[in-house]
Amino acid sequence: MATSKAFLDTELLRLVTAGSVDDGKSTLIGRLLYDTKQILVDQLEHIEDASRRRGYDYVDLALLTDGLRAEREQGITIDVAYRSFVTPRRRFQLADAPGHVQYTRNMVTGASTADVALILVDARKGVIEQTRRHSYIVSMLETPHVVYAVNKMDLVGFSEERFDEIAVELAVLGSQLDIRDATVIPLSALKGDNVVDRSDAMPWYSGPALLEHLETIELAADRNVHDRRFPVQWVIRAMAGEHHDYRGYAGQVAGGVWRAGDEVVVLPSGLHSRVAAVETVGGPIDEALPGESVTILLEDSLDVSRGDLLADPANAPVVARELTARVSWMAERPLEDRARLLVKHTTRTVPALVEEIVSVVEISTLEDRPGPGKMELNDLGVVRLRLAEPLVVDAYARNRATGAFILIDEATNETVGAGMVVDAA
Repeated sequence: MATSKAFLDTELLRLVTAGSVDDGKSTLIGRLLYDTKQILVDQLEHIEDASRRRGYDYVDLALLTDGLRAEREQGITIDVAYRSFVTPRRRFQLADAPGHVQYTRNMVTGASTADVALILVDARKGVIEQTRRHSYIVSMLETPHVVYAVNKMDLVGFSEERFDEIAVELAVLGSQLDIRDATVIPLSALKGDNVVDRSDAMPWYSGPALLEHLETIELAADRNVHDRRFPVQWVIRAMAGEHHDYRGYAGQVAGGVWRAGDEVVVLPSGLHSRVAAVETVGGPIDEALPGESVTILLEDSLDVSRGDLLADPANAPVVARELTARVSWMAERPLEDRARLLVKHTTRTVPALVEEIVSVVEISTLEDRPGPGKMELNDLGVVRLRLAEPLVVDAYARNRATGAFILIDEATNETVGAGMVVDAA
């Protein structure tokens, strides 16, 4: 089936949902899909029938995601469940991260590329440890926008006073973690209040419904258009023929706006050139923006390989041999000082030694516990790494693409951690 141009031109927002068990996340996702008419007729008939069999006098929209939850409970590996839906104003890719504490690594995975984190809070319970954990993760990952959905307002009588209490708690938490753009919305996913349409049950709330807010979040300002960064993923050489001297460098723009004539430094070698052209499959283009996949041609014939990074020589990243990074540990086996791992950063992978586990965060207090000696599964902390070969990095706070990396077990090739660069030298 052909994809319409209007669909392709509609802006995409990447959304990760998180919350504790029984906060109503499945119901909220189901409600968004139902009220935006994304559910097929046979799907709706199935959940209506299943709701009747369970004795409910309402359609249990949580059943739309119950299959995924059942698979998780059976031990089938589903790191993050992705769903898509579309409205006339925006396309959405929704990453559903599990709520249990043991799935912290899944939350990190889902939030790593998200534009918006949607964190559910049960109106009866308020801010709990999982709220703090998920807030810490989105703060660590520099997620540009955070929405706290205070759910189950119907179970507290749609109380303005109760909502205000939770909003104050969340404001304090956001201040502690330096969360960038936080919005708090009262809603009832079960009844649909303030999910897609504003609710008459909470006349004291003057803000937007959840979907209205998600449709109007400004995403353009989140792009890093100042720091030109281009990790080389593939070197394209022409076969013998008319363009036998063709040599292009393919990859995804990690920062800045790329145009013909721009000065370039190739790192880590330090060689200099200029951009001769920026191309896509359809031919040359005037400019390439962050997130776009393109081929860059240089004016000079240089030794450039996969894993190299093209950058603005007047505003270059750091060619680093040592990294200090915030790390989420994702393996059953603990991470210990002096461990040897592989660091995969953009398109380059190098061996590394764990010089020191500096600290591990205590989620209940949000304080760093220094000198722990090791990190357990789902721990979040600060680690110092010594690299066997240089990596070209930025601080994660400056550029999410060139400030992030994953840690790989050399023996098993398993991804065992994710890191965000704090400092590099």
